[in-house]
Amino acid sequence: MERFGMAWDRMTGCALALALVAQVSCTSFEESGLPGSASSIARNQIMMVSAEPESFGHYRLTSLMRIYPDLAVFAEKRGTPEFLAETTSSRQHYFILYYLKDRQAFAARTRPPKRHRLEFAGPYPITDKEKRILQDLRTKKAPRSRIQ
Repeated sequence: MERFGMAWDRMTGCALALALVAQVSCTSFEESGLPGSASSIARNQIMMVSAEPESFGHYRLTSLMRIYPDLAVFAEKRGTPEFLAETTSSRQHYFILYYLKDRQAFAARTRPPKRHRLEFAGPYPITDKEKRILQDLRTKKAPRSRIQ
């Protein structure tokens, strides 16, 4: 009976190890920037953030909040933005969080030596033109917009 218990412990340990490897592999692929990954799909996009029904922007925001704890703290204090824009340049990641109700936007960027830390700036006023574009995106009148 003791032999069965040791075999069961090994099987359980192997299953847990495989589950952990699979989880880490998926997370690193999603942030890899490879074609089809969430980070490559989100690059240079403005995404609506909606929890019900869940939008890609909401999925992306919650993923980013796990990677960047500073973003989670910011969203907890400010609330969930209505739109999220994401781009990468010179090995830095940039995010813009749009709050239409307040007509404000905040910018965040990674801090190179500390890859999981963000630096925030703002609030910046949202212009009438920006507000119309974002409202059109919400009502799906406009095609998917790229950051210029």
